[in-house]
Amino acid sequence: MTNEYRHIPVLLPECLEYLNLQPQHTFVDATLGGAGHSVEAAKAVGARGTLIGIDQDPAALAAAQTRLSRLPEGVRPNVHLLRGNFGDLDNLLLQLEIPSIDAILFDIGVSSVQIDTPARGFSFKETAPLDMRMDPGNQTLTAAEIVNHYSAADLTRIIRTYSDERWASRIAEFIVEAREREPFATSDQLVDVIKAAIPARARRAGGHPAKRTFQALRIEVNGELDVLSKGIDAAIRWLAPGGRIAVISYHSLEDRIVKDSFAEASRGCTCPPDLPVCVCGNVPVLNVVTRKPVVPTADEIERNPRARSAKLRVAEKLPL
Repeated sequence: MTNEYRHIPVLLPECLEYLNLQPQHTFVDATLGGAGHSVEAAKAVGARGTLIGIDQDPAALAAAQTRLSRLPEGVRPNVHLLRGNFGDLDNLLLQLEIPSIDAILFDIGVSSVQIDTPARGFSFKETAPLDMRMDPGNQTLTAAEIVNHYSAADLTRIIRTYSDERWASRIAEFIVEAREREPFATSDQLVDVIKAAIPARARRAGGHPAKRTFQALRIEVNGELDVLSKGIDAAIRWLAPGGRIAVISYHSLEDRIVKDSFAEASRGCTCPPDLPVCVCGNVPVLNVVTRKPVVPTADEIERNPRARSAKLRVAEKLPL
């Protein structure tokens, strides 16, 4: 595997425990990356199992293919690697003509590899083109397009909504003023404007001042919250009875979508209590396994600081 895709899978032992993978199971890694989770999942499902990996990034798929191919034949499951976004999970799984899946993992957000590759434009610490597309071959909207063409009101909305940035409106105003002098092309241009927009006293706490704005732009570029909801809904439909879905999120907006999706799918009758019989017909399809999110241990955070904000939620498909 190339150096580019050597990274540490987050909450790996916890994921394996909660997914309860068994020999012959069909496991889907909806965010394959470099196969950090999938290599260990492959050992659990074994040679009679099936592993399906999904990723938008062809470099990730190539690295994962190399890593999975190194597993011994007696351990390596039937592997299918698919290029695509998990928001299109229905169509991706239909390609394989499988009846159902036994477990699926979503590790949401940008990967360490994407952050550490300057040309991808995700990092506020490097000088790079303002891109932030997870699938450059199929996406046209870039972060540069957003900061150069969105109105101040729209910039304020996405920065505030997707990052809880208290200085969203001020940052948006500074962006609009700056682009009239010179269009934004690189990440360092945007970082300088963000720093100028945030008062000095506010910049002294809370990490890098551009972190929240860059997060908001990335979410807007990739439509991350919409595809997350679609992906979770599709995954629940594809799960076999007793099958499990696990989702690792990294900020409150993602975690709220996961929590609400699981809650909705686990809700039973919603009729008023004074009705003698149920007329809504609503039946639960999930049992939430983790009432509170599972978070990394202090030891894991020390080994991998990027795991600090991770939250894992797991649910199980109920019998029909």
